[in-house]
Amino acid sequence: MEFKYEWIKITTAAIISPILYLIAFGWGLGDRLVNGHPYILFLIPGIIALSTMNTSYSSVGTSLNIQRLFEKSFKQIIISPTPWWQYLVGQIIGGAIRGMYAGVLLLIIVMPFQNVVRVTPLFFLVMLLNGIVFSSLGVLASMIAKTHSDISRFSTFVIMPMTFLCNTFFPLEKVPKVAQTFINFLPLPHASGLLRAISYGDPIQYQSLAVLLVYALVLFMLTLHSTQRIKNM
Repeated sequence: MEFKYEWIKITTAAIISPILYLIAFGWGLGDRLVNGHPYILFLIPGIIALSTMNTSYSSVGTSLNIQRLFEKSFKQIIISPTPWWQYLVGQIIGGAIRGMYAGVLLLIIVMPFQNVVRVTPLFFLVMLLNGIVFSSLGVLASMIAKTHSDISRFSTFVIMPMTFLCNTFFPLEKVPKVAQTFINFLPLPHASGLLRAISYGDPIQYQSLAVLLVYALVLFMLTLHSTQRIKNM
């Protein structure tokens, strides 16, 4: 229902940042090669993973935080006959689909100019899984936040560093080994790497799929725990 009445705002918000990243980095570094591929081929899958992350996280985290702390409507939901875990699953799936929508928009934008991305069903599956991970993170952040500012602080300390460091704009080989070890424990570099491997036609790193699945499961369990704690307060 929200998409039906606000699809123009949702679509515009989903494409502005990715287009600016494409213009800034694509024009500035587009003539370089990364691992034997043109930089634009490296950049687009990373921005798709990035857009999926940002849209999935923000579309869920901000709205739930407002419902819980400002509108005070969240408690009415969790004490209603509707099982609260079903409501959370719906929020997570909704955020993931919003994230996929942002990624598909970017694919539509770049493909008429140059057929630079090889897309398969697994490509969309990785986008969806990445969206589930970060929409779950958005729900969790909204559950543990004590003020509206906590959501923006969480984004500053968690989402923004992943935006620039996690295999999106430059390869991890450029990062010091110690930092690489830490970054590889985060979900976004695995999503970026998977989308890039599919785009290149390279073999899939199934351990990266396993990492995303583990993150989705763990974050969902933490979300259930946090919501149960709020329900019992």
